[in-house]
Amino acid sequence: MADTVVLKKYANRRLYDTEQSAYVTLDEVADIIKAGKNIQALDAKSKEDVTEFILTQIILENARKKNALLPKPLLHMIIRYGDNVLGEFFEKYLELIIKNYLSYKNKVDEQYKMWLDFGMNMSEMGKQSMTGIPPFPFFKPSSTDKDGDQEK
Repeated sequence: MADTVVLKKYANRRLYDTEQSAYVTLDEVADIIKAGKNIQALDAKSKEDVTEFILTQIILENARKKNALLPKPLLHMIIRYGDNVLGEFFEKYLELIIKNYLSYKNKVDEQYKMWLDFGMNMSEMGKQSMTGIPPFPFFKPSSTDKDGDQEK
């Protein structure tokens, strides 16, 4: 349970972090999650698990700040079909899809970085291999003798 921070949600909508013994904001809870920890939110009075509600609140607050979260047609579908059709999709597949996307994205980012590093290394190798090589003489300078006369 070390990776899970337990929060108490009070009726006044305040959240209390039992690990830090302090009240926290939704932004601070988001920072806890971004740091790699999970949260468990319990209603202070009923002890009911309200974690999903708190997580949804965080997502909606972020969406409000950016003025968008999901495309309008998808939001309409979620409202129209609700738990009937989309509940199973969200529960079973959406998390898997996002995890696979993030894994693929990380692999592509790593490959791209390797290509950039390879290109930079090749560039450095090219500079090193060119040192010590005299420039290509497009025009051969004419040779002169001691008196300054050109040789024939």
